[in-house]
Amino acid sequence: MKKISKAKRNLDYIKKNYILYLLIAPAVILTIIFKYIPMYGAVIAFKDFSPMKGILGSDWVGLKHFTSFLTSPNFLEIFMNTIKLSSFELLIGFPIPIILALMLNQIRKAKAKKNIQLALYAPHFISVVVISGMVFLFLSPTGPINVLLTNLFGTSFSFMSDPDAFRSIYITSGVWQGAGWASIIYVAALANVDPQLHDAATIDGASLLQRIIHIDLPVLKPVMAVLFILAAGGIMAIGFEKAYLLQTAMNLPTSEIIPTYVYKKGLLAGDYSFATAVGLFNAVINVGLLIFVNQVVKKLNEGEGLL
Repeated sequence: MKKISKAKRNLDYIKKNYILYLLIAPAVILTIIFKYIPMYGAVIAFKDFSPMKGILGSDWVGLKHFTSFLTSPNFLEIFMNTIKLSSFELLIGFPIPIILALMLNQIRKAKAKKNIQLALYAPHFISVVVISGMVFLFLSPTGPINVLLTNLFGTSFSFMSDPDAFRSIYITSGVWQGAGWASIIYVAALANVDPQLHDAATIDGASLLQRIIHIDLPVLKPVMAVLFILAAGGIMAIGFEKAYLLQTAMNLPTSEIIPTYVYKKGLLAGDYSFATAVGLFNAVINVGLLIFVNQVVKKLNEGEGLL
C-alpha cells in the first residue's frame, strides 16, 4: 500500500508539473541519444573489431587489448605524461581565476572593471587552432621571443623542439586563454558579498588581505570545492586538440598523451578495438579520481562535496 501510495503521489506531482518535464525533455532525449546509446560501442574494446563483421559478429577477446596497452613499452611514458600535464595544469591553472576574481572585485570604477574583464575574457573566444598557430609564430626561431632573446643575450632557444619546454608552453598558453573566462563564476559569487561587511571590517582596522581571507574566501569556498572536484575528476580527460597541434617530432617524449595516442591508434592506424580499450581505461581512471577527490574534499570541507 505504501508503494502504491508513493507511486500515486509521484504520478500526481508529474501531472501537476508536466510543463517542467516537457522543458527538460529535449535535453534528456539528446543526452540519451548522444551520450548513453554510443556507450554500446565501447564493447569493441573487448573484441577484435572488424568493420566487415560488425560489433556483434566480431570475435570476443576479453582483456587482450587492455593487457596489450598496459604491457606496451611506451605505456608508462604516455600515462605519466598525461598525469603530469594534467596535474601541473590543475595546480597552476586552478588558483589563477580565483586570484583574478579577487583582484577584479577590488576595482570600484565600473567602466574600468568592464574594460579589464573584456580584455581577460577575449582569449577564450580564440579557437585552439589559432592559439596553437600563435604559439608556433611567437616561439619560432625567427619569432619575436627569440628576436628579443638574441638582442638581449646574443642567443636563441628552440622552444618547440625541446621536450622540457612543452609542458610550460602548454600550461602557460592554457592559462592565458582560459583563466579570465574561468573567473566569471567567482566574480558572480563575490557579487553576493554585502559591501557593508567590508566597510565594517575597514572601520575595525582590517587590512585588505584580512578582508579577503575572512570575508571573500568563505563565500568562494563552496564554489571552489565543486569546481576543484570537477577539475580533479577530469584530470585524465586533458584536451586532445592543443596537445596534438603543439606536437613536433622532437617534443614527443613529453607531448604524447593518452588522447593523442588514442587518435593515432584509432583513426590513423585503424586499430579501433585497441584505441577503444585505451579510451575506456582512461575513462575508468577518471571516474575513480572523481570519487576519490570528492571524498577527500568532503572531509576537508565539513562534509560538503559534489556527490
